[in-house]
Amino acid sequence: MTLSLIDWLIIAFYIAISLFIGFYFSKRGSKNITEYFVAGRKVTWWLAGVSMVATTFAADTPLVISAIIRTKGLQGNWYWWSGAIGAVMCVYFFARLWRRSGIITDAEFMELRYHGKTGSFLRGFYALFRSVLCNSVVLGWVILAMSKIIYVLLGWPKVMSVWILVAISVLYILFSGLWGVLVTDFIQFILAMTGCIALAAIVIVKSGGFTLLIEKALQSCETVSASGAASNLVEPSQLMTIFPSFETFNIAAITFLAFVSLQWWQSAQGDGFLAQRLFSCKNEKHSFLAVLFYSFLHYAVRPWPWIIVGIGSLIFFPDLKDPEIAYPMMMMKFLPIGLKGFLVAGFLAAFMSTVSTHINLGSSYLVNDVYKRFFVKNGSDRHYVIVSRIGVIAMAILAGISSFLMNSVYSAWLLGATLMAATAFIVILRWYWWRINAWSEISALAAAIAIALFLFTSPTFSGDNYYAARLAIIMLGTTIVAIITTLLTKPEPDACLEKFYRKVKPSGWWGHIADKCHDIEIIKVGAPEFINWILTVLCIYSSLFAVTWLMMGKTTSGLISGLTCLALLAVILKRINQMRWD
Repeated sequence: MTLSLIDWLIIAFYIAISLFIGFYFSKRGSKNITEYFVAGRKVTWWLAGVSMVATTFAADTPLVISAIIRTKGLQGNWYWWSGAIGAVMCVYFFARLWRRSGIITDAEFMELRYHGKTGSFLRGFYALFRSVLCNSVVLGWVILAMSKIIYVLLGWPKVMSVWILVAISVLYILFSGLWGVLVTDFIQFILAMTGCIALAAIVIVKSGGFTLLIEKALQSCETVSASGAASNLVEPSQLMTIFPSFETFNIAAITFLAFVSLQWWQSAQGDGFLAQRLFSCKNEKHSFLAVLFYSFLHYAVRPWPWIIVGIGSLIFFPDLKDPEIAYPMMMMKFLPIGLKGFLVAGFLAAFMSTVSTHINLGSSYLVNDVYKRFFVKNGSDRHYVIVSRIGVIAMAILAGISSFLMNSVYSAWLLGATLMAATAFIVILRWYWWRINAWSEISALAAAIAIALFLFTSPTFSGDNYYAARLAIIMLGTTIVAIITTLLTKPEPDACLEKFYRKVKPSGWWGHIADKCHDIEIIKVGAPEFINWILTVLCIYSSLFAVTWLMMGKTTSGLISGLTCLALLAVILKRINQMRWD
């Protein structure tokens, strides 16, 4: 046992609080599936925004980010830093459209946008694709990460820890639905971030300050490199570089280009759990502010404690075979009694936040878009809530099974990103181009699955180093198939398109449909939104660069970047205040 009685009492107290919150909201969550899955559409922007950040802060993120620092250096974080471009696009181009749709899941969108049997089939197909395949992959890597932490802390085998973790998550989400998830997300985020910041501060102090932390980490990398021993550590010259070297067109440079040119499109329209939070907001302004708040917290604020611990792990544990256990090893080395239990509770909080969201989301697909739509169409509210809870259990079991098929969290991240980016261009076009039809998306999903199976079973494209090639092939192939299918098949009936246009009020290329709906006012999307998008992305990246350069002792560059961030933020807030709302 590596945890004291005090540590265990802190962990037990946190679990008790989480279960209490779940039971407290059980009455509200039991009213109907609108309350259970989208919190009655009464959520404020700040709660939805924090919940989004808490959901993406699972047990896997500190482990993988510290591992990325060890193996790829600071530049490796472009895997998810690039997502800021897509997240901010969602802020200005999609958040309001999602909220206007008035649906429970993004799969339900299919029958709002498309007509007849093909629209119905697509809804069920997409729901199964997202719940059984994509959602299970996400849940699998989150559970795998937490099981690695438990192994380092307690030595428990993977089988035992996985099913204990699944059982804990199910207990508190089973009754409350999304309300319980949102409230516990808020508490969990504060708890987990406080613990991570405390560990980062201890590592800085033990290393003698920021400057010595980086110097000692570089020396450790140089020592390992000079020894000639086999190692997975980053080249010393690449440890603190924000961008890869383009002197030679190496794997790091190619991967970086794939991240910043292709990968971020997967997050541009904001589907899955992010769309679910937008559906739950009070109105479209709250949904807009929620994604904006999330984007700043997620990309500009949250990662630095993990990066610092990852750098520190190079000093104290330079020879780990599995880089993903570096973070829990640093926890065990530096945290005193009490604080150790606090951070373990924080990790459990982060884990439960993400797992509860994705289990709830997966269940919403299975119940709202499969069971209710195709099997029992006229059941009572009580009946659907009961079935929703059965769906929660089914998703939890599927998640546990998925975790046993994985060994590396980072490799699972790449798999999930590939699957979810495959159809990105088509799902963006469906909002802005009337010609996209149900067969466009059906062919895109089918092509994505077929190409993914080929790529992940082909020896030529296996391994993390070929991620950029896999991403480019699957996105290009899927888009070509979908566009050809669109042009060879009939468009959706005008009546269906007009109904969608009147409800969602999208901009873009709607031709004769827009002419038919000239009586409604459309808030056009154009140059102002593009300018806001670019300014906000630059603002987020300015804050990232400011922190990096200040850490490295480049005070002038850091201050200039920080002042640029503040100036851009002032301009952005002024422009947002001038926006119109439906």
